[in-house]
Amino acid sequence: ILSEGEKMSKSRGNVVAPDEYVGEYGADAVRCYLMFIGPWDQGGSWSESGINGVSRWLNRLWEMAQRDPSELDAGPVDEAAAADLTRSVHKTIKRVVDDLDRFKFNTAIASLMQLSNTMNAAWADRGVTSDGWREAVDSLLLLLAPMAPHVTEELWERTGHEFSIHSRTLPSWDPELATDEVITLVVQVNGRLRDRLEVPVSITEEEATEAALSSRRVAPHTEGKRIVRVIYVPGKLINVVAK
Repeated sequence: ILSEGEKMSKSRGNVVAPDEYVGEYGADAVRCYLMFIGPWDQGGSWSESGINGVSRWLNRLWEMAQRDPSELDAGPVDEAAAADLTRSVHKTIKRVVDDLDRFKFNTAIASLMQLSNTMNAAWADRGVTSDGWREAVDSLLLLLAPMAPHVTEELWERTGHEFSIHSRTLPSWDPELATDEVITLVVQVNGRLRDRLEVPVSITEEEATEAALSSRRVAPHTEGKRIVRVIYVPGKLINVVAK
């Protein structure tokens, strides 16, 4: 936590005292925002809207963590949705633990924000299990604890846990669940097979196009030509039309 009177850089040549922001938003919001705005050893520009955004995220997390998981037991389970949430949790654990080891707090917080969005969507669809939801909440709190110690300690108690969250170790991940599922993407140029790429199942059209055009087997057939269009069939193939 910033010591009393310690200054934070607002812009070149200016500083802003943290005390009033700690009083308004809480120490955890200030701490997380300072970690989020850039690499820890480089910092970043102070922004009123930025700290507001982090504060709103922590408020949403406060509400989300205290939802009653038993509400999810009333409806049918969507096996695919439940598996997706579990996979997202384990991927996030791996990313955040790796980031914390390297003091990459900004990307660690970004990953936790992404997980919270995934969790909110899963809750809205009501297809996941109560056990899966509890695992997601516990993992999110444990991963966030080093960066937001006060909020997570309170939520840990409110979600029924004994002892301090700071007496717990970071969660572990299942390597199989933390690894992206892969597919074989067929790459064609003007309808002719030029390569097969192993890519994550979650790959977007933009990412698939970039991967195809970067292939050493594809490049000789597009070099010096104009890319007229790209035909993408998700999960199957991408056909680059070049003239």
